Amino acid sequence: MGGAVTTTTPSATSGQGTRTSRLAAGLLVSVLVLVALVVVSILVGSVSLPLHTLFDVLRGYDPDNPDHLIVATMRVPRTVVGLLAGAALGLAGAVMQGLARNPLADPGILGVNAGAALLMVLGISAFGATTFNGYVWFGFAGAAAAGLLVYRIGSFGRDGVTPVKLALAGAAISAALGSVTTAVLLTDTDAFDQFRFWQVGSLANRELAVAEQALPFFAVGAVLALICGRLLNAMALGDDVARSLGVHVALAQGLAALAVVTLCGAATAIAGPIAFVGLAVPHAARLITGPDYRWVLLYSMVLAPSLLLAADVIGRVVAPPGEVQVGVVTAVIGAPVLVLLVRRRKVAEL
Repeated sequence: MGGAVTTTTPSATSGQGTRTSRLAAGLLVSVLVLVALVVVSILVGSVSLPLHTLFDVLRGYDPDNPDHLIVATMRVPRTVVGLLAGAALGLAGAVMQGLARNPLADPGILGVNAGAALLMVLGISAFGATTFNGYVWFGFAGAAAAGLLVYRIGSFGRDGVTPVKLALAGAAISAALGSVTTAVLLTDTDAFDQFRFWQVGSLANRELAVAEQALPFFAVGAVLALICGRLLNAMALGDDVARSLGVHVALAQGLAALAVVTLCGAATAIAGPIAFVGLAVPHAARLITGPDYRWVLLYSMVLAPSLLLAADVIGRVVAPPGEVQVGVVTAVIGAPVLVLLVRRRKVAEL
């Protein structure tokens, strides 16, 4: 008398294959939309350019041609920064929501924005950093240090890291660092003048060198985040169930937190504290994919830069001859979209 044998019926296998094909097709469509938005981001602005200009630049860049100069020195760098920052914020938001098991969790919950802000202000005020290339590394160091500090404080106690302790530690550290930042800004007007342009969140006036310097951090963070897909699926069932499935919960939580700190720290350093992208996009991805974090992460990585580039283009054309910074536009777009998402009766649960 043998034990019970679990079999997979052909219909179940067929249904799983159909779902995978549908999600893969949807991801491909999302990528094509992102490619279209990249082209729009390069061509549309205070000076709109025809499509053939982009092809001309690709065939042979002419530094004496003003249109080529706009594409190469202004539009392409801000588009690349938007792609990197958007993908990082989308991935970080999805991982953060899975780690905290909280649908309203945001990468800022780890104190990343507050830490980046404080170190950037100190870099400007105390160390004389005057260019973006100069103080971007202060921002990244502050974001990483604050995130690791929050994680360390949240791990105190017999239960180790818990979602509640992470949220409380993040709120406390953010408040403390924010107070110090405000104190420094009140005593240094020059630092305030430079800091306020970063604080609003923007893709403008960025150079490709900044993106190149941050690219290794994005790559490491993206790999860590995608590795976390299966781990987040297990932890969503609860720590005890995850342990019974063979998951080392503390290690998984540390890996996820490191991914969030790396991604969000780099994105915040190069683009400023951009709101709602990391909060709203994972919800939209989850509506498409369901609760499987392997797909949620992939969709978030594509949908978030699409939202960020679309918001940046809107900001360029909505108030000519000036422009509205992308951090303001994402807040205006993201707030009502998030309200609609959480009010949907069929919104997917974590």
